[in-house]
Amino acid sequence: MGEVHDAFTSTVIEIIKQKNEKFDPSTIEMKGSSEGRYISLTCFVYVTSKPELDDIYRSLSSHPMIKVVL
Repeated sequence: MGEVHDAFTSTVIEIIKQKNEKFDPSTIEMKGSSEGRYISLTCFVYVTSKPELDDIYRSLSSHPMIKVVL
């Protein structure tokens, strides 16, 4: 989740694609907050190991545009 920004979705896609080239961005589900300030993305990523998952999580959570990663 992050604040609404023109490059938010493309930034998330780029980060995940760097870590998992099989990621299909067409599977992303988007939802805006009730006041329109934030956007949440649900990304479906197939990983083959816990270290791979942890690496994606660290990359997403360390980016300044991304406020919350679950």
